Amino acid sequence: NLNLVHVADAAGNEVLCQAIDLDGDPLRTYDAVIFQTDFSGGEVKTFTLSSGTTQVYRKEQFKAYGRFARERFDDFAWENDLIAHRVYGQALETWQGEPLTSSAIDIWSKRVPQMVINDWYLADDYHSDHGEGADFYTAGVSRGCGGNGLWAADRLWVSRNFIRSKVLANGPIRVMFELEYPPFDVNGLKVSETKYISLDAGQQFSRFESRYQAAGGTTTPPDLTAAIGLKKVEGGSIVANAEKGWLCKWEKMEKNAGHQGLAVITAPKDFHKATEDSLNQLLLARTGTDQKSTYWAGFCWDKAGHIPDAEAWQKHVGDFSLGLASPVKVEIQPKLHPQKPHSTRPP
Repeated sequence: NLNLVHVADAAGNEVLCQAIDLDGDPLRTYDAVIFQTDFSGGEVKTFTLSSGTTQVYRKEQFKAYGRFARERFDDFAWENDLIAHRVYGQALETWQGEPLTSSAIDIWSKRVPQMVINDWYLADDYHSDHGEGADFYTAGVSRGCGGNGLWAADRLWVSRNFIRSKVLANGPIRVMFELEYPPFDVNGLKVSETKYISLDAGQQFSRFESRYQAAGGTTTPPDLTAAIGLKKVEGGSIVANAEKGWLCKWEKMEKNAGHQGLAVITAPKDFHKATEDSLNQLLLARTGTDQKSTYWAGFCWDKAGHIPDAEAWQKHVGDFSLGLASPVKVEIQPKLHPQKPHSTRPP
């Protein structure tokens, strides 16, 4: 059972770790163990894994969390110690008060490291900042911050609200979940989408993986082009870097709440081009023969105190993309037990 694994650094200090189920199998079997550390270029660190008691976490250790919010018309919201997001569920489409059909990615701006989702939904006053941040963003029917679709016949095709969710991992380090979307039209072809989203502690970016499949038994063409979007607003700046695979913007926020940076990042080999439609700045990305689209999307808020301006945000986006291209190399070696001293009987 990987939930019994404990991790210690070279000095013997225990490091927070989390066992995760990567595929959501019926038995909810743990498939991997994750933990976090910082590296400088070329640095080598050693950690020791051992089996111990079942991992039980304290509330203050959680730096990533997410949940389905039926009380808010089937939202799914997720957060870490830096940012928060939500997406819209099926019940919002028919709400008589303010119906919305959209697969956008919404932004919740926070300035505190603790988890806020439950408290904000409980108080139901999250459009006002009471010292923790607020929902200042209006995603609407745009793509918001990293919402996606498919690009065909020189236009964007998007799905409706998600219809099913499944939590795969829920802190303290990583939140990971699955969303299922109903089939939607893509230039005459009905395509369904299953989306896997994960967010780690200390990161400004969530990882998104969309898996597309033709509905109705038809064959999905192998040359689908994904379109990942950032909502258009007046003013601000937008920069695309095809060589590094990212699209980055800096803009003034609604309600005089400050400024925010948004970005989407994909593998440079998948970057097709930057374009736009009436609502969004778009990054078009190749999906390959497996009909998968993998990318990262996220944002920052200048009042959160981590990234103060457009220059710092663009540098952060660039550094993050370089990190994706140069992942940490992990080697696992069995622990060598010293041999018992050899003894002989004296004459």
